[in-house]
Amino acid sequence: MLAVLFILFAAFLIIWNVFTVKNVVVEGNELYSTKQIQELALDDKYSWNSLYVLFKSKFAKKEAIPFVDLMEISLDNPHTVHIKVYEKGSIGYIYISSTDQNAYFDKDGFVIETSGELIDGIPRIDGLGCDKVVLYEKLPIENDDILKEVLVCTQALKKYEVVPNTITFDSSNNITLRYDTIKVLLGDGTNLTEKIMRLPVILPDLEGKTGTLHVEDWSTDNKNIIFREENID
Repeated sequence: MLAVLFILFAAFLIIWNVFTVKNVVVEGNELYSTKQIQELALDDKYSWNSLYVLFKSKFAKKEAIPFVDLMEISLDNPHTVHIKVYEKGSIGYIYISSTDQNAYFDKDGFVIETSGELIDGIPRIDGLGCDKVVLYEKLPIENDDILKEVLVCTQALKKYEVVPNTITFDSSNNITLRYDTIKVLLGDGTNLTEKIMRLPVILPDLEGKTGTLHVEDWSTDNKNIIFREENID
């Protein structure tokens, strides 16, 4: 009996003195900063102990974190907690005025989060006429072609790193991008990806200017792209 108590006491001392958090490694985070992820994972007075943090992540009830699917915690060594973040892949959002919430959707058009928060790097989509959404269901856009254009547009803009502040669809389903003092007219969904591919080359040259970039008529036969300096709404 005494031997068992001694072993238990020795194990306690090891856990208490050896498994102390000195380093935290975070990967996979884009929407949240490393500091924010650390604070979410190590959120109580016992979180100085790395073994405690590990077992808590596996067995304690997890609070839902907006825009995060999963935080996977492991130990690189007794002093280093490794947090792998799996964020929800938002590529755009729609403002729902009836609930005063933003409905964020993924690359397949499914609503993955509703929140009052605004996330940098995710564009607002205007003109789709959605006044109600259901979490984890597709955006309620009756015209499948328009939904397809929304998804092609948002994915291409993210891929080529030219995400605007807003993307607007007018009554004729023509697309306008807004980058602070620059407005980009893309026209309808024709050659949409090819038009967007031109923007990373053009937009840097327009920095500091105000006006409208006309890309709506671009095609393989007509490669003219015109910028007009003017006041824009």
